[in-house]
Amino acid sequence: MLIFSSLGLSLLGLIMVFSASSIHSLDTKGTTYAIVLRQFIFLSISIPMAWVLSRLSLSHWKVIARLGVIVSFGLLAIVQVIGKSVKGNNNWISVGFVDVQPSEIAKFLMILWAGYVLAKRERSGEIEGNVLKLIAPAFLICILLVMVGNDLGTASVFGFVLAGLLWVSGLRMSVFSAFMGVGFAGIGALIISAPYRMARFSVFLNPFADDQYKNIGWQPAHSLLGLASGGLFGVGLGASRQKWGNLPEAHTDFIFSVIGEELGLFGTLLTLVFISVLIFTIFKIALRAADPMVRYVCSGIGCWIAIQSILNIGSAISILPVVGVTLPLVSYGGSALVATYMGIAFVIGAARRDPIIYKELKENGFTWLR
Repeated sequence: MLIFSSLGLSLLGLIMVFSASSIHSLDTKGTTYAIVLRQFIFLSISIPMAWVLSRLSLSHWKVIARLGVIVSFGLLAIVQVIGKSVKGNNNWISVGFVDVQPSEIAKFLMILWAGYVLAKRERSGEIEGNVLKLIAPAFLICILLVMVGNDLGTASVFGFVLAGLLWVSGLRMSVFSAFMGVGFAGIGALIISAPYRMARFSVFLNPFADDQYKNIGWQPAHSLLGLASGGLFGVGLGASRQKWGNLPEAHTDFIFSVIGEELGLFGTLLTLVFISVLIFTIFKIALRAADPMVRYVCSGIGCWIAIQSILNIGSAISILPVVGVTLPLVSYGGSALVATYMGIAFVIGAARRDPIIYKELKENGFTWLR
């Protein structure tokens, strides 16, 4: 379930990136294949990389985990020094033919580090210790570094991943509730402090308002128009009308809308099924794990994919403000694809180390998974 849901989302993403990006790619790159070719290259790198990483022993992962927080700080700091601004967000580094987003790799490394720290605490018997002191300061530094680049969407993902890790670590409900209250208050303050964020927040429930439709409401409005015109089975693969300049970021932030327009309700439900199966299996493997680090890291990866999916799809169907995050494994983005496959590789490795799963794989002839 884990492998086939991941591959299913990746294949669907490759097809839809080609369809959603073809017009934009022709206009900016001179060929309809430029963007999808890059996505294919990163997918071709990610899958073998995931196979190799899934073979790493837990001791090797612990070595990487110990360095995770330092590497994350370094990546996020470097991008503020030599990074480039894309649509107002200074969250990218140009490396020749492609731009990379270090914050995507930092998400996985921070989850890995937090899992290692929480597991070490559990093994020491300090079950009642304040986990906020252990992992929250490092995550807050990451959030601040990301916010220096003006990227509230990525900062929100870091914040919600932290909340998920605190929840599974057994933080007292009173402390967790207070933490969430402070977190939402912080997000509110950041929204109010920036006029364009405030405009996005005020328009998402009614993007067709007369005074907003042709301004900040344009993206969510045309996302809804695309979804509404898809019907049951869509207008046909490649036949989207919104991608012809009406829907900016059609192959990244709003690819779910293009799926709904071209493949209809069937396509959107298929996407949701794949995502649900992926998240379910990740948490199922986390619950089976005997090692506390595996349990925490798998839970963090599940929270990461879940919250990013919620933010992306919520923006596309206009029940959340546009925050500019990708749909895992589906949207265009090489950095996001590589980072997500790193997380999936860890979960596959955790499943392989489960004695019962390993025995079943052996008995059923799945030698390539053992």
